[in-house]
Amino acid sequence: MLIYEYVKIVILTLSLYLREANPNNAMVNIFCVNTQTSKSFDEGHSLLDILNSFAPDFERPYPILAAKVNNVCQGLKYRAFNSRQVQFLDYTSYAGRSVYCSSLCFLLCKAARDLWPECKLTLRRPISKGYFCALNKGGDSVLTQADVDALNARMQELVDADLAFRRYEVKTDEAIAMFEQMGYNDKVKLLQTSGDVYVNYYMLEDTADYYYEALVPSTGYLKVWNLTLYKGGMLLRVPDRHKPEQLAPFTEQSKTFEVFSENVRWNKIMGLDNVGDVNIACQKGEAPDLIKIAEALQEKKIVQIAEEIERRMNDESNPLKLVLITGPSSSGKSTFCKRLSIQLKACGIRPISFSTDDYFVNRLDTPRLPNGDFDFDNFDTVDHQYLQSDLLKILAGETVEVPEYNFVTGLREFNGKKLKLEEGSVLLIEGIHALNPRLTDKVDESSKYRIFINTITSISLDDHNCIPTSDNRLIRRILRDFNKGAFTARESIMHWPNVRRSEVQWIYPYQENADVLFNSAYLVEFAVLRAHAERILMTVPKNCPEYSEAHRLKKFLSYFTPVSDKDVPATSLLRSFIGGSSL
Repeated sequence: MLIYEYVKIVILTLSLYLREANPNNAMVNIFCVNTQTSKSFDEGHSLLDILNSFAPDFERPYPILAAKVNNVCQGLKYRAFNSRQVQFLDYTSYAGRSVYCSSLCFLLCKAARDLWPECKLTLRRPISKGYFCALNKGGDSVLTQADVDALNARMQELVDADLAFRRYEVKTDEAIAMFEQMGYNDKVKLLQTSGDVYVNYYMLEDTADYYYEALVPSTGYLKVWNLTLYKGGMLLRVPDRHKPEQLAPFTEQSKTFEVFSENVRWNKIMGLDNVGDVNIACQKGEAPDLIKIAEALQEKKIVQIAEEIERRMNDESNPLKLVLITGPSSSGKSTFCKRLSIQLKACGIRPISFSTDDYFVNRLDTPRLPNGDFDFDNFDTVDHQYLQSDLLKILAGETVEVPEYNFVTGLREFNGKKLKLEEGSVLLIEGIHALNPRLTDKVDESSKYRIFINTITSISLDDHNCIPTSDNRLIRRILRDFNKGAFTARESIMHWPNVRRSEVQWIYPYQENADVLFNSAYLVEFAVLRAHAERILMTVPKNCPEYSEAHRLKKFLSYFTPVSDKDVPATSLLRSFIGGSSL
């Protein structure tokens, strides 16, 4: 590698000399979105060089980490040989955070291999405002505080040294052979099933690794992080998305972690740790069985929830009367509610239900975002005082005519829908604000049962590349919006940041208050969604900002072996997104 680097330096030096000697050298025009200005550069300049030229012209409160080049995210070492549009990104952008966190993961992997050359480090999932990591040093040794301290110290040494992340492009077979020699069987399986002829990998000193995201130029960019002991493993803490100069505040998510751990244990039973394992199983024709198993596990969980509700309803001292169901966008709340209702009926219970959406204020009274758009996810979008008034009447045994919201006119309407809680009945309320305490603060706590629906992805691309839960829901939302004719893929992507901000503010703070968490994610979900999503994502024009996210999602989906949806039953949660639901 040292010889290779020396040759690169010689070639670059000679190239620069020739350019100075040839005033007619080809030029490229760079339009900077940050400054809304253009400048000319010799072809082959890196984004770092271009950044330094534009830097005096725009405010940079935080370090630049990456850039969108023609609306595709690139690392700062990317070289422009043609005219391009460039938008520089810091940590406050989604793409910037992804680049930073991927680089931080590589830093941790490098430090771990330096300390324990035969160790196995697995980055399991984002949780508690960080990344949960499992470290096997070898043998039966237990991870200790001293080990974590040693890792923190080694990571800091690497940051202080400001070492370059070097990117190489090789034939996939060569990368497979290299990772096989390193014992990275997870990456071997992923690359073997990717179908790519060439692949990129990164080097940090003498350590190689694979990341599907771009990385920062060097370790010196990684100023903010911390590693702590957490639930038998480690929590890699990352910067706050709004204040990157400090760590994101720790948020305990024990119930979420347990759901994830349960799924991981089941995956191990089936021998499916990462995407490569799933791809191999699908290529062997095992996808129909995997779909059936996923459906059976979800149905088993729904049955358990229904039986717990039945048990609580039969508690003479504190009988259950109210079931509250919530979850973030595209988690499958409505379909879950229908499936739960069926299982409750099988228990001899008569469920009655309504949605918090039916109590929306009239559209003209809806709170607005700073840009003037309606903030439909705001808690005050729901007339919660009116809702709770009706709720108390229903729980008292009165007959109440509940409204139905007309999303076309933006008005509440009364169409004769009347609800009465009779003997053997239970009331189900579904909506994104159902677990907000202000919605039911006058209702006896002992009469409530809270359910939180989420999509907790339990597999990773490989041991060092987690799959964000939000990617799962974003793809679902794009499909649902497109199939219903509500929004184009571009519009769904455009709205997503506001959706996510609202979830953080109004939904996730109450997740750990739930009596039970239900995971609506499928082990083979992305394989099923791929064929549906790719054709829709291709409709996003290249000349709009949303293309960056569409391009990233297409690249992400390309890692999965596509699977037909013919074995997905009509009652599946997935059917509410891909079509064909019977519920």
